[in-house]
Amino acid sequence: MADGLNSKRCSMPETPVDASVDGTLALVREGYAFITNRCRRYQTDIFRTRLLFQKTICMMGEDAARVFYDTTRFERKGAMPLRVQKTLLGQGGVQTVDDDVHRSRKQMFMSLMTPRGIDRLAALMAIHWQSYLPRWERMNRVELFYEVNEILCRAVCAWASVPLEEVEVTKRTADFMRMIDGSGGLGPRHWRGRFARKSGEKWIGRFLERVRAGRLDVPEGSAVHTIAWHRDPDGALLDIEIAAVELLNVLRPTVAIARYIVFIAHALHEHPEYRQKLLDREEDYLELIVQEVRRFYPFFPLVAARVRKTFEWSGYQFPKGTRVLLDLYGTNHDARIWEDPEVFRPERFRQWNGSAFNFIPQGGGDHYENHRCPGEWITIALMKMALNLLTRSMRYDVPEQNLQITLARMPAIPESRFMISNVRAVQLSP
Repeated sequence: MADGLNSKRCSMPETPVDASVDGTLALVREGYAFITNRCRRYQTDIFRTRLLFQKTICMMGEDAARVFYDTTRFERKGAMPLRVQKTLLGQGGVQTVDDDVHRSRKQMFMSLMTPRGIDRLAALMAIHWQSYLPRWERMNRVELFYEVNEILCRAVCAWASVPLEEVEVTKRTADFMRMIDGSGGLGPRHWRGRFARKSGEKWIGRFLERVRAGRLDVPEGSAVHTIAWHRDPDGALLDIEIAAVELLNVLRPTVAIARYIVFIAHALHEHPEYRQKLLDREEDYLELIVQEVRRFYPFFPLVAARVRKTFEWSGYQFPKGTRVLLDLYGTNHDARIWEDPEVFRPERFRQWNGSAFNFIPQGGGDHYENHRCPGEWITIALMKMALNLLTRSMRYDVPEQNLQITLARMPAIPESRFMISNVRAVQLSP
């Protein structure tokens, strides 16, 4: 009997099986392309493999995304590897819970995503960005990646009502960067991410304890107040450790948007005609460019879930408890959905049908019900603000450097982290 298949169902097609004993090293070598490469090899949207010696089903495409986000079939508990929880996500946070607890936590996060709140965060980012320009003008070279990480760290802490002393900015920025970078790394990169996660949770935990003890007032409706006093469906306040994880799930993903902002700068450099379109105020290009950057460039590679109970889909069986991976990057580059997917073409979004399952850079499905990133609207707003700042508030040169983006590195970033020089502040009309 084939592994994981019911032999009594003779008409059921065999799920292609990856030839390797364990695909973990191949995943590390191939990165974002791991699932797509095998789907092309086996001419399928689904195959079986072993990752970290666990039976795993891998899928890609719009139909796969649609079934993956069916909460009656999949759950997240126990799906994400511990190495990712101990760096990127934290343990016990919203990404790892299901059902009533997940809906309650998701509502907690979505209550922060008001248009007014998002506009305020974008304005804070712009204020800090403008304050950095005089220093950038004095520098021979500016590493845009690090600088934008620091700007976003300052902005999101102020927005969330997390006190951040000037002497702490460098450390907290570095910790956020290491949590993100360590999630896809091995050896020292991974361990730096773990240490940063522990440091960040202790820092935030101490702060939340002061808030709950009444020793520090924070505005009602702020991220700190909302998470400090949130109660799960059982009526209990979150444990301090879990509350710290959830507050970091506001701060850390916002800092991660620095990667998207560097990808914007990369796109403007590779396709300077779009800078001119923005300067000429051609209709809708701000939205189009941001969405195409989110589709084209590698951000989240994949997401994981486990099968709640055995079911069949498209003739294939999904045994209860099996881990399933959905290829986000591959779905965003699926030629059946996107014409010439390896071409950067913002205009394609004029014809996009708005599906929640064919464009999934930060997950798919419903923001309130599914495990789709609650900060997606923040991401779009901050990317739009950054695009305006890069084109309307400054001029700069891009010196010769290695701007290669390799899909083998997760999370991806240009090799040089995008260096700029000869920065000049300008002030064009809004």
